[in-house]
Amino acid sequence: MSTTPRVVADDHVFPRQLAKALRGCESQPGLTELAAAAEHVRADRGAFAAWLRDLAAADAAVAEIAKRSYWHPNGFAKIVLHAGIEPEFRVRLHVWPRSETPSRGESNPHSHRWEFASHVLVGTGMHMVEFAETAEGGKPFRRYRYGTDPANPSALTADGEARLKRRAVPHVQGGDVYTCDTEIVHTVRPIDAGLTATVVIQGPRRTPTTVVYCEPGESDDQPNFDLTEADFHELVTAVRASLAGEVAS
Repeated sequence: MSTTPRVVADDHVFPRQLAKALRGCESQPGLTELAAAAEHVRADRGAFAAWLRDLAAADAAVAEIAKRSYWHPNGFAKIVLHAGIEPEFRVRLHVWPRSETPSRGESNPHSHRWEFASHVLVGTGMHMVEFAETAEGGKPFRRYRYGTDPANPSALTADGEARLKRRAVPHVQGGDVYTCDTEIVHTVRPIDAGLTATVVIQGPRRTPTTVVYCEPGESDDQPNFDLTEADFHELVTAVRASLAGEVAS
């Protein structure tokens, strides 16, 4: 019989430490507190890896995490490791597996209903393009709203046409922390085709809907795919091996 203690996904010392970092304000955590939590991950990557180890060793935790996680249609995983209530925040592990060609990442310009801070845990880094709507020039897109249908929160609702222009092209290097608020519209992809993983500290929802843009002719039917418990183990094993390699070197 295994002597490994049962670890529930949301009951572990590491997320409790993150919650402590997020309690620096009287209201729900904002960008400052989210960045502090992401800096905590960067400062103690070994403790984060140990948390992944403990979660992977607990069948109940893995089942719970897999149920609330998914594969993005462009082939990377969004894993919700922790969902806290007081304060309200989530810890997500986004993993782009190693491939022959760089991933498209989140290739549709989009915003978010919540603020977040992210730490590039594994990999070279992330390439982003930020956009703004413009009356002239730019490139044509179809605008959609995400979160407007209570019966199907993941559905995209058509919201007219728009033209987008690039306003910035930031790069985030491996090991860095970056923040994003609800006003930013961007695309995100890994810099190269190697294994890439980011730890996202997601704050409370600030707006009821968010915007997504699709190029003309592109289908708005882009469903997510279930993430299995086997997927979780494979991805976490790869991330932990990469972190262990950093320590060894």
